[in-house]
Amino acid sequence: MNGDVPIADRPPAPFAVALVRVVRCIVTVIGLLARHEIRQPVDHRDVVLHFRDGTHGRVYRETFMPEASRDAPALLVVAFRLRWVHGWGHPLFRAESLLNTILFAGFPGLVSKLWCAHDEHEVYRGFYEWNDADLADRYARALWWVLALVSVRDSIHYVVVPGLRRDEVLADPTLLGTVPVEGDWWRLVEAQPS
Repeated sequence: MNGDVPIADRPPAPFAVALVRVVRCIVTVIGLLARHEIRQPVDHRDVVLHFRDGTHGRVYRETFMPEASRDAPALLVVAFRLRWVHGWGHPLFRAESLLNTILFAGFPGLVSKLWCAHDEHEVYRGFYEWNDADLADRYARALWWVLALVSVRDSIHYVVVPGLRRDEVLADPTLLGTVPVEGDWWRLVEAQPS
């Protein structure tokens, strides 16, 4: 794949492939946790991310991999709307979601993830930095199956933008202005500190 071409909403990985990737991830996370190689910094907590579609989500958690390579940055934005979670269910999901770290933190290439609370349409977003756009795409295509268990299937979307670091985009969202991917749900327009 050309490392400069954005990737969006490719079909999910075959189920068996996704299952193997998720199982490997879980095994890897156990080792990462044992070695204390997963961090939960608070630097971005409560930052509000505003998107071009008029929605916004507040960052409620960050996951950071301090030992991750950073030589081939890629931004990954994932969105989904949970089935059956409304009202008081959102705070419960946010609390429970810490357990979901085991389902993504061991995928190769993860650098960081900002966890965004649901927006005005009950859509959650993950705002990631990945090392290697292809690895981010593989993760997103495996993640689809996990999300499909609990989400409205047609609400699951992702965009990978090679060559951009998460913090660069947070500081200057205009970097996304010329990326040739349709849709405004993922285009950050402002990161507003609390």
